[in-house]
Amino acid sequence: MSLRVSAMSVLPPVRKDRIVAQLPRYFREEAAFHTADDFNSKVKTACQEQRTGTVGRFKISKVIVVGDLAVGKTCLINRFCKDAFDKNYKATIGVDFEMERFEVLGVPFSLQLWDTAGQERFKCIASTYYRGAQVVIIAFDVNDVASLGHVRQWLEDALRENDPTAVQLFLVGTKKDLSSPAQYSQIEQDALKLAHEMRAEYWAVSSLTGENVKEFFFRVASLAFETNVLAELEKSGPRQIGGVVRINSTSNNVYASSKKKQTNCCQ
Repeated sequence: MSLRVSAMSVLPPVRKDRIVAQLPRYFREEAAFHTADDFNSKVKTACQEQRTGTVGRFKISKVIVVGDLAVGKTCLINRFCKDAFDKNYKATIGVDFEMERFEVLGVPFSLQLWDTAGQERFKCIASTYYRGAQVVIIAFDVNDVASLGHVRQWLEDALRENDPTAVQLFLVGTKKDLSSPAQYSQIEQDALKLAHEMRAEYWAVSSLTGENVKEFFFRVASLAFETNVLAELEKSGPRQIGGVVRINSTSNNVYASSKKKQTNCCQ
């Protein structure tokens, strides 16, 4: 008896609540650089042909989540991936990651979510895992103005390891449930302004209540998927196989990271 089993056959089906058929909407139009109501027509066509039997391999995007200590990065990821909230705070040491599987327009797609440490003493260790990211999520606490003030430095650190033109940026305000409407309104104006300057899409969430968490990650997954497919089509060109378009995915990382000068940290 043969014990050889296809790797794909081992994977369970994608959860029904992880299927994306339409492009999720943005949180605030004034802080969204992708305001289309639907996926790019080229992407939709390619995915439709993929479903009819055209060969296309498993696609994945690397997402790094950065930000100050205790802004709620781990809680944000756990609320989406595990639908759980742990009130007992534990600082992330170095890095941790979760793999979340989706089906976007009928095509298997995964986000590799890297949860990085916010403590200064672990920053050098965490930064080594920034490389090769397609998405950078910078989190700040909407109740802590200082954490918003540190966003630019986190952005600089993340882009030092990646090609700035090949990374999608999201600025996420956490712990919205702890902020009064008046307090939130005040910091939101500053956050929106910063997001616009960074060319990042802005969101505000609550990991405790779950407010906007699922919507946010669906938005991240959908835009990352669209960018992934468009990059593949542009790089390889549409290959005609029996008159249909084939999605080619010869590499998990569709962007070539630019060579950056390495820092001498942790010495």
